[in-house]
Parts: sequence; structure tokens; C-alpha cells
Amino acid sequence: MMKYKQNLKTIINIQQRSIQQVRKSIWGMKQKYLKLFLISGLFNISISIQLRLNSSTAATASTPEWQEARPFEEIPSMNSFSMARNLLPGGKYYKFDLTKLLLAIRNDLGPIVRSKAFMGRPPQVITHNPQDFETVFRNEGIWPIRPGGLASEYHRNTHRADFFQGVEGLVSVHGEKWGTFRTAVNPVLMQPKNVRVYVRKMAQVNNEFLQRIREIRDPKTFEVPASFQEEMNRWTLESVSVVALDKQLGLITTNRENPDIKELFQLINDFFTLGLDIEIKPAFWKYYKTPTFKKFMKTLDGLLNFGIKYVGEAIQRLEDERKRGVPEKPDNEKSVLEKLIKIDKKIATVMAIDMLLAGVDTTSSTLTGLLLCLAKNPEKPAKLRQEIMQILPEKHSEFTESSLNQLPYLRACIKEALRVYPITLGNTRVLANDVVLSGYRVPKGTQVSMVTTHIQQDDSHFPKAKEYLPERWLRSAKAEEETSNEAACPHALKASSPFVYLPFGFGPRSCVGRRIVEMELELGVARLVRNFHIEFNYPTENAFKFQLIFAPNIPLKFKFTDVEK
Repeated sequence: MMKYKQNLKTIINIQQRSIQQVRKSIWGMKQKYLKLFLISGLFNISISIQLRLNSSTAATASTPEWQEARPFEEIPSMNSFSMARNLLPGGKYYKFDLTKLLLAIRNDLGPIVRSKAFMGRPPQVITHNPQDFETVFRNEGIWPIRPGGLASEYHRNTHRADFFQGVEGLVSVHGEKWGTFRTAVNPVLMQPKNVRVYVRKMAQVNNEFLQRIREIRDPKTFEVPASFQEEMNRWTLESVSVVALDKQLGLITTNRENPDIKELFQLINDFFTLGLDIEIKPAFWKYYKTPTFKKFMKTLDGLLNFGIKYVGEAIQRLEDERKRGVPEKPDNEKSVLEKLIKIDKKIATVMAIDMLLAGVDTTSSTLTGLLLCLAKNPEKPAKLRQEIMQILPEKHSEFTESSLNQLPYLRACIKEALRVYPITLGNTRVLANDVVLSGYRVPKGTQVSMVTTHIQQDDSHFPKAKEYLPERWLRSAKAEEETSNEAACPHALKASSPFVYLPFGFGPRSCVGRRIVEMELELGVARLVRNFHIEFNYPTENAFKFQLIFAPNIPLKFKFTDVEK
């Protein structure tokens, strides 16, 4: 009992100290953020502290785990000279993309590796151990630091500081600045009810996409052209724009040749292709502003100008409506953009840009992987179609907000596709505490990269990992109703750890646009499967390449045959 009281007193003292620290920062904020921050921020911080105290895996010099662990310096590593030699022509890692490089290093040095500072990149620990993943996430702190995006950060806090003025978004920002922005946008973007106001607007986008498929497919083979990825990107950007910009851009039908839109596609493509060189490879730009770096800055300038223009148009549209005496919508009918504008116009602009950057190529890649999985496993879309037909008895039946809650197999199909074809290599954090990882002492402040790509394809972590089995994500009761086959029973297929599979991240820095992406995919895929039998009669080896995210690497000549009823 005495020990319990001491622990309780410790929790209260820590909470009070944390709240006092946060209060000091609040007084420097604009008054409009005060109420929102107090209600949302302090509550989340208080709960976060309690959770981390209850499940803390931090290690200190006084704990047996730390004392028994091996020194940090003994973590297997490769010196900078050897690494550089292996990356040069003739070296064993020459021309390896980052995915192959990480796998080769794991095979050579083991599941945990220490890398030294190298050409502008900080030292870090790279681990493939799910137990380490949990330890890192449990010790990420109140304002988690996710390294990366240094050039994007430079663009916002230096190159175009005149516009951003400290309001720099979520992608490459850390600390209190990140916490303030996230607290402002969380109540708008993370609430399902705020996102599902778009169900009807998304339905229009999806109907246009179906019509476009029918227009461009070969009348004899029913295959779409090899350039189908462009059409998928147009569908994704149109869907994201409905939320981010509060309007349809007409990308699929009426506005295909708009020069602004063509430029936007090029800018987004350049962001990922140039970003691979600038954000992942040696950071020479820190010492000399290379031509590639200058082009990357120009690309970010273009994206900023696009966001300013279209968010500005939305703001003007709302102002015009107000002047004409149009009644203000009730909160449950307001768009995400309208709610963000009400908080702050600059926050609305920056968030719109981030949604375009983070939501277009990632969603297109996810849709590509899902369609490949369904096309190569025809029994799965057949089963999925039966579920969808309960909601959409006719091809042109309409979704309702509540009907999305009745599609568990659809959600399982999406989850499994993200396992088979992940979008990212994993997650990265900077430790807020000293911890023990894989038996080694790792001090606070260390950057730790957690690589999940390979272990998601490993039978020791996912039984039958090479198979596409959405059933592994169904609740056991539901699965038992549908099959008695052990191969499809979730109990036999679950991951070795929940930290093996985190496609939307974990904790406070998890993907803020998750609700939007899930709704886009659920509505879009349901409509495709309800209307078409989907085939892909070509090899899928090396279907994706890495460029900040995994992007399609093969011609996407899907075959879309109309469903009869």
C-alpha cells in the first residue's frame, strides 16, 4: 500500500511539473489557441504521462536491465570508410536502393546496427527487432521527434520564413511548435464525423473514375493503357482536393488540360524524385547549395504558391457567401477547410499543402498494391463483392455515412495490402530516455530507425507471410462464422507483435490524415469491386521502387471487366 501511494504521488508530481511547463508556453500563443490547447493538449499530455508511466520501458543506470546490457559502442557497426567503399562502383552495395541496402546490412551485421555520422547525416541506430520498436515508442516523449525532412524544414523556417512565420505544419517540425500545430488540427482531422461529410462528394469523384476506366480500356481486351498510373493519381488528387481545397478540380473529366493542374502533378512528382536525393542521400546541400537542392526549393515554392492560390480562393468564396447573406452552416456540415480557416488562415493553407504532399502519391501507391493483391487472388474480390452487395445492391446504389461501418472485409483487404506492399520502410524517432535495445545500452537523444519492410514478409512474424490473407485482420468471431479453415483463422495468422505493422505510425505522431485516406480507399475500392472484375495478367516482381515512399514501378495494365449485375 505504501509503495502504491508513493507511485501515485510520483505520478501527480510529474503531471504537475509537466502542466506547469506547458502553461508557460501557452502564454506566448495567440488567444484563439488557448481554449483549444487547454482542453485538448493538457488532457492528452496528462493521459500520455500516465500511460508511459504505467508501461514505461525506460532504463536507467540503477536498473538491472541497464547494468546487464552491453555498452552502446559494442553495437555492430561499419566505419565510414568501409561504408563509402561499399557504396562506390565495385562495392558490394553499389547501386542498391535503400530497401536492398538495409537488408544487406542486416544480413552482414545483424538485426541491430549502429551507423556513425556520414556526410551530413547524424549517427543512428537501425533495428529490425519488434521488441525494440515498442521500447522506442514507449520512450518517445510528449512531443516525439521524427527525424527526416531536413531540406523541407529548411524551406519553411529559412528559405520561406517570410510566409510561414513559425506556422510550419507537421511533416518536418518538432517540439512545442509541432505540438501547437497538431493540437489545432487534431479535433478537425481526426474525428470520423468531420471526414464523413464528404461521402457524397467522394461518390461523384468515384463515378467519374469508373466512367474514365470505361473510356480508356481497350474494347476487346478490356485492359487499360500502361499509363493508368496517371489516371489513379488524378483520382487520388481529386479526392484529396475535395477535402484539402474544398472543391473538385475536374482532373478526371472536364479540366484535364488545365496548365495549373499539370504543373501541380509535376511538382508532386519532383518532390518525391528530388526528395530521394536531398532527404535520404548524403546531405551535401548543407555545405554547398547544389543544383538539385535549388530545384527542390523551387519545387516547394511552387507547391506553396498552389496552396496559397487555391486556399485563397476558398477563403474568398466563403467571404462572398457571407456578404450575400448566405447563412453560416452548422458545425456538422462545415468542411474540414472551413473549420481550419476558422482556426487560422495560415494553418489552413499549410495543412492543405501538407495534405496534397502526403495524401496523393501515398494513396495512389496503396490503391495500386491493393488492386494487384485482388487481381492475383480472385477468390478475395469475389468474397469482398458479396459483402459490398449487401450495402450496394445495385451498381449505382449510394453509400451512406453509416454503411461504411458494415464493411469489415473491405477494411481487412486494405490492411493486408499495406502489409504485402508497404508504403514506407518503417518509422524513426529520437529517444527521450535511456533505453536498452536488443541487449545494448542506447542513450537518450539517439536517433533510432525501426525497419519493418522485411519483417512484414517474414513467416516468423506473420504466419504465411507470402500469402495475401485479409482474414488475418478479421475478428475471430466473424472469421469463425465464415470459415473453419485454420489457414484463414486469425488466431493462426496474427502478427508476432502489434508493433510489426504500423502503416499509419504510432502515438501522437501517427498520421493525422488517416481518417481521410481510409475513407477514400474504402469508397473507391468498394465502387471498383462492385462494378468490375479486376485482373492483372503480367508479372508483379519489382512492382514498386523506393523514392521517399514506395511508388509503382511497372506498367499498370489492369483488366476491368464489367460485373453483370
